[in-house]
Amino acid sequence: MIEDTLMPSIARIAFTSAAVIAGSMTAAQAQQKAVATFAGGCFWSIEKAFDGRPGVVSAVSGFMGGTTPDPTYQEVVRGRTGHLEAVQVVYDPAKISYGQLLDIFWHDIDPTNAYGQFCDMGSQYETAVFVNGAEQKRQAEASKSEVAREMKAEVATKILVASAFTAAGPEHQDFATTNPGHYASYLRGCGRESKLRAVWGSKAHAKL
Repeated sequence: MIEDTLMPSIARIAFTSAAVIAGSMTAAQAQQKAVATFAGGCFWSIEKAFDGRPGVVSAVSGFMGGTTPDPTYQEVVRGRTGHLEAVQVVYDPAKISYGQLLDIFWHDIDPTNAYGQFCDMGSQYETAVFVNGAEQKRQAEASKSEVAREMKAEVATKILVASAFTAAGPEHQDFATTNPGHYASYLRGCGRESKLRAVWGSKAHAKL
């Protein structure tokens, strides 16, 4: 990712789903929430896609799917750990459904690219839906099939069982908001917006 040459070293901060939830709500409130995890290339952009959506409690940028415990940002972006850049979303199912989260995700990526996303290429930028349980798996697979029918193309995005999630350092969280100039430079350099519109047209960035 372009960000690899621009960001300083990060501290290793690991969150489990429960920890992310517990940090912002009571145990009773946490029982009403759910977790979904998506890998869609640069986590700055995927986090931005979910931030501020009604029903989304939090969206945390980090890593999932690899074998190295508590990987650093530098290890992941150099493709040394098997992790994908991912965003873990805590949400209220009474306000936003898992199906709606999937819709947001699909329309912020190029599902046909098996090698990365836009200017960010490599295994660490491949796309995946990390599922928790049989119902998320069922919905993810059904939505993937629908996307393939709509695009009339093979969808490269994988459906994988969720594993340990490691949050990226605080300098990566809410990056599009806290570093708007840097993020805008990334978008221009990557050409992400024009490429996303070429894939989805007016459906890019799902409007729920």
